[in-house]
Amino acid sequence: LVVKPAAEKLITWSGIKAFGLLHLADFPPIAGFALGFLLMDLSFYYWHRINHLAPVLWRFHGVHHVDLDLDVTTSFRFHPAEVFYSAVFRALQVVLIGVTPALYVVYEFCFTCATIFHHSNLRLPVALERVLNLVFITPRVHGIHHSSIEAQSKSNCSSIFIWWDRIHLTALLDIRQSDLVIGVSGYLKPEVNRLINLMIMPFLRQPD
Repeated sequence: LVVKPAAEKLITWSGIKAFGLLHLADFPPIAGFALGFLLMDLSFYYWHRINHLAPVLWRFHGVHHVDLDLDVTTSFRFHPAEVFYSAVFRALQVVLIGVTPALYVVYEFCFTCATIFHHSNLRLPVALERVLNLVFITPRVHGIHHSSIEAQSKSNCSSIFIWWDRIHLTALLDIRQSDLVIGVSGYLKPEVNRLINLMIMPFLRQPD
């Protein structure tokens, strides 16, 4: 209701005005599509990291992280305020990159599938995950990102391709799953996850 209409209007505008990075050169269609897809994923990596580093943004993004049990529902669990200001980011993202409607639809579909996948509680064979981890973010890797230990929760911020974490040295893969405590330190009591508590959480004093 928020992200899609805003993005579609700006995609149309950027196409008419030939605005954005992809309009700076005459890329072959396949190359332009691939480059745009990678730029969308890389820029979202930066946005995700900012949500962890900027205190005011973390107040809202923390609602996603206080879930004590990772599963598919966690991938849709965001404070309404974060959804709204993320729509502003998505709008800037599509305009500055200059994505086409087709690229936007394909990336949004892949992004949503990846988000559902790496938040799921699928127990894939370790050997399979190690192969997938060469390219993609997997459930075990993203589980480390949801650790209650701050240093671990600031790792593995990529959405689709793990390359961005590897390039920026934020990839963390050597944490035993049995050692992970999912959630946010200071918010590990189950009652924190009641709807009303989640809605007001960003506006209250944050525990250390």
